Amino acid sequence: MNLPTADEASVLLREHVQDEYQRHHALMVATAMAGYAHKLGEDPHLWWITGYLHDIDFEKHPDNHPGESLRWFAEWGYPEDLIHAVEAHAYGYNGYSTLPRTKLAAGLLACDEICGIFYAYQKMNPVPYGQMKVKSIRKKIKDKSFAAKVDRATINLGCEHLGVPIEDHIENLIRFFAKLG
Repeated sequence: MNLPTADEASVLLREHVQDEYQRHHALMVATAMAGYAHKLGEDPHLWWITGYLHDIDFEKHPDNHPGESLRWFAEWGYPEDLIHAVEAHAYGYNGYSTLPRTKLAAGLLACDEICGIFYAYQKMNPVPYGQMKVKSIRKKIKDKSFAAKVDRATINLGCEHLGVPIEDHIENLIRFFAKLG
């Protein structure tokens, strides 16, 4: 399987993503994905790289995202599962309508948008991710005015395809994010 090392992926991310929030988001999604890979008995490196690089083209190509990254990943010889997951995570955006057909794709769909909720909640309540409460995050998900740009339907669709109820998903992410602080 042709995948970059974590260090090589970090160089790629720094080359294409200058925004500190987007870099932090990449780390959050990668952490969530690796946590799920361990939980589900999947390949943690593939899942981490998928999460880490899923938005690599967003900053420079937001109106075509993830079109450029899909082209790059194919040129770089990355696995089809990674390419499919990145395409499926854009479900409903920029004309993309691919539903997740793998656990990897479902995991990315479930984890991507919800990271914005966690990030916004921490900015509002500076508590370490690992000390957050499921009830508090669930309440913020229900509040459409909180982190209003976060697509709640995408989170729910990802959880449905992953086979994880939203409360369990939040609990898993709190545990996975504990090492992020």
